[in-house]
Amino acid sequence: MPIRIPDELPAVSFLRNENVFVMTTSRASTQEIRPLKVLVLNLMPKKIETENQFLRLLSNSPLQVDIQLLRIDSRESKNTPTEHLNNFYCNFEDIENENFDGLIVTGAPLGLVDFCDVVYWPQIAKVIDWAKDHVTSTLFVCWAVQAGLNLLYGIPKMTRSKKLSGVYTHHTVQQHALLTRGFDETFLAPHSRYADFPTDIIREYADLDILVEFDEAGAYLFASKDKRQVFVTGHPEYDAYTLASEFFRDRDAGLNPIVPLNYFPDDNPENAPKASWRSHGHLLFANWLNYCVYQITPFDLRRMNPTLD
Repeated sequence: MPIRIPDELPAVSFLRNENVFVMTTSRASTQEIRPLKVLVLNLMPKKIETENQFLRLLSNSPLQVDIQLLRIDSRESKNTPTEHLNNFYCNFEDIENENFDGLIVTGAPLGLVDFCDVVYWPQIAKVIDWAKDHVTSTLFVCWAVQAGLNLLYGIPKMTRSKKLSGVYTHHTVQQHALLTRGFDETFLAPHSRYADFPTDIIREYADLDILVEFDEAGAYLFASKDKRQVFVTGHPEYDAYTLASEFFRDRDAGLNPIVPLNYFPDDNPENAPKASWRSHGHLLFANWLNYCVYQITPFDLRRMNPTLD
């Protein structure tokens, strides 16, 4: 089954060109089925690019998924047309009285910014607190993992002295967990962050199941016992050229970035990179949708919060 998105969203043509099954809202309205409602809080500057990446992964499931895009930063965007934001994004006030099967909170380029200096930190805190009663399962990605761990478990912000950038080998430590079902014992996934997630600190503060680790930087995939909070510290949604774009951007800005590890062939930025993590990304999102959302969420979302009746 497809993801269900507005007819005019740029992702429709983008994903159809990749032969991804997309159903527009007008067509989906004729089907007698209760789709999963997934809210995407998109914190990345290039919102259209990020939409395409996450919607691609959400499409690889037999479940019909109804997507709602959310913004919490009212400032004018430098990277996304205002018309696009006004047409396809809702504000929190528009949906705060609704329930959702799933919520995805994306990463953000805020690795070197203290939480108290994040302009929309109060709004982030409000959404994460709201999700406790209004969302079946929340998936935090990269910087959002830092935010979620701090707000939900009091884990302090930890920052690496050097940016973690590249494609790394990961080790599945709980092979038979639902979220890792079908994972290889080792697999590749990209990272681009200053945030640090040592496994010993996570275990000290919270009773979370650490499912995947990697030698260079600790935890990659972990979740609460009830699967209502899932954390992914990397970027399985990235396109083949996303790390390259970030590297060349920083290089052109005179920041002297390190060459992403295990990414460019022969570690030469003149060589075109190739994605080596796509199958893992699709499987991870399919597992989250199935085992953390679909298998747990009530058929009638009003049962999640009866006060909304």
